[in-house]
Amino acid sequence: MKQNVITFVLTLLLVYATIIIGCSNNNPNIVKHNGEKDLISFKSIEGISYTEINRRLKNGLSFSEYGYQLEPQWKVNFVSDDSVSIYSPSKKRFFNFPLSRGYDSVFNTARTWLKVRKMSKDSLVLEMLKAQGDSVDIRGVGIYMTFYADNYVKNVLRSDTTILKRASRKDSLFIKSLVIKANTDIKKAFAARQPVALISKSPSVKVKKWKAEGDLFNNFDTSDDYFDPTFNITINKAYTNFYYSFSIYVDEKGQMHYGEPLIAFFGESFREQYVHESQAVMNSYLKYYLKVTPGKTLNMPHTSLINIHVEGIAYP
Repeated sequence: MKQNVITFVLTLLLVYATIIIGCSNNNPNIVKHNGEKDLISFKSIEGISYTEINRRLKNGLSFSEYGYQLEPQWKVNFVSDDSVSIYSPSKKRFFNFPLSRGYDSVFNTARTWLKVRKMSKDSLVLEMLKAQGDSVDIRGVGIYMTFYADNYVKNVLRSDTTILKRASRKDSLFIKSLVIKANTDIKKAFAARQPVALISKSPSVKVKKWKAEGDLFNNFDTSDDYFDPTFNITINKAYTNFYYSFSIYVDEKGQMHYGEPLIAFFGESFREQYVHESQAVMNSYLKYYLKVTPGKTLNMPHTSLINIHVEGIAYP
């Protein structure tokens, strides 16, 4: 009897182990590379040039609810298992980055943690990962980067990456819904992919737009150029010396609507005075001396928010 119980228990353990191994082998989150499912290898795609053709969320959209576009920017060429060449759009050249391989198809390069979801000589699908301190969450953040090999685009698809990067119909319908809301209620403004443009109509007024500088430390990210447009404006021969910082809603017709101050206050009375004076500057100088072009996303004009730092210099 005792021997039968032992035999039964061992049989159950064997069946359980077989099930676990089978599930492990069928795990869709593990990318196999020549039979290996742990340490990632790029040997099979070394020397192939890939261009990112879309960057999307789990819901299939490339735009967030705030109008932020996950723009496909990367061009990559895996030089070896420990080196990758990445193109910088701002610098217009490739840079070689060290590549650190991890387990479960995870790797790090250009200060970014990524997980390979699909890899072939024709295409790549990478998911962005989130790092916290010394640990990396391999479950991903739900942002997927899809690359096509340049040779595949040219000789198989008979297309080019400019066409492939165009917004999808799903993106267009989503942005249209945001545009309707923003143009109905300015408080629902969202970032414009083609930001507001301000052009001076007077030699006494100078306008300079802040420009985001992409570098090695921010992965050449210049998204602030449209996500948070900021302008420095200098008004010479003003009625008095002043300096104000505030936000402005620019609607679909290019009309300005005061937002809020961009500085902190110690009392409500100071804030009220600041708002009154800075709003007067907007309604007089800015509306009179500036030509305003509204922001657009997918060629649809809509209300968006900009930041203004305006300085008035009086007569000497």
